[in-house]
Amino acid sequence: MKAVAVVSPKGGVGKTTVTVNLAVALRQAGHAVLVVDLDPQSALRLHFNLDLTQAGGLARSTADGTRWREACVMSDAGVAVLPFGEDERDALEARLQHDGGWLRAQLASMGLAAETVVLIDTPPGASAYLRQALAVAQLALVVTLPDASSYATLPGMEKLLQHYCAGRPDFLASAYVINQMEATRQLSRDVGELLRAELGARLAGVVHQDAAVGEAVAFRRSLLEYAPDSQACRDLQACALWLDARLRTVAAGQGLA
Repeated sequence: MKAVAVVSPKGGVGKTTVTVNLAVALRQAGHAVLVVDLDPQSALRLHFNLDLTQAGGLARSTADGTRWREACVMSDAGVAVLPFGEDERDALEARLQHDGGWLRAQLASMGLAAETVVLIDTPPGASAYLRQALAVAQLALVVTLPDASSYATLPGMEKLLQHYCAGRPDFLASAYVINQMEATRQLSRDVGELLRAELGARLAGVVHQDAAVGEAVAFRRSLLEYAPDSQACRDLQACALWLDARLRTVAAGQGLA
């Protein structure tokens, strides 16, 4: 499998929205896709129109010792989703702290095909969940905003990427998505240009501010399904193409066993 950790140094940047729509775009491109919700907020279910009263998920399965495969749900978009599920947070986090290979072992036990793309949605900032995701990812995708406060958090994220990813033979690269770009605001344009210059080839794409994004969430659908002709949808599809091209460089033998 090919694992991608979608991360952010701070909340409110649209990380989960980016994760969902990249997953749908990759599925539409012909990939088998699994999205793992490693964020206790368990927001992925809303985007995929899953049953919000369903308690099952990776937290419950880990606590019960049942297989993760049995907790997966197939969404209408054709993306397999593993929800976080009912909040077993304390017990789960204690396990994560003591078992650095927990996520790798759980994913390997699912028996996914070598070409399956696994997108891992994580909580913002440093956490045991983030460490687990970075330890298993072949590519880390950082979602940020083109504003001063987001820009100030990026050095801290770079340190985390360096600590948990650099030097691993199976780690391909880290990259960034600039989300909610507002072309009419000077500050947004300025920070965006600064990020473009600093990131260079590590910039996976820019997603413009678009009212259709919030509307899609309200209708519990991905943007690609709700507003396929919107600007943000085209931007996200371009990001997915960038990601697809990078993932194709990962040899099947480099996937998780």
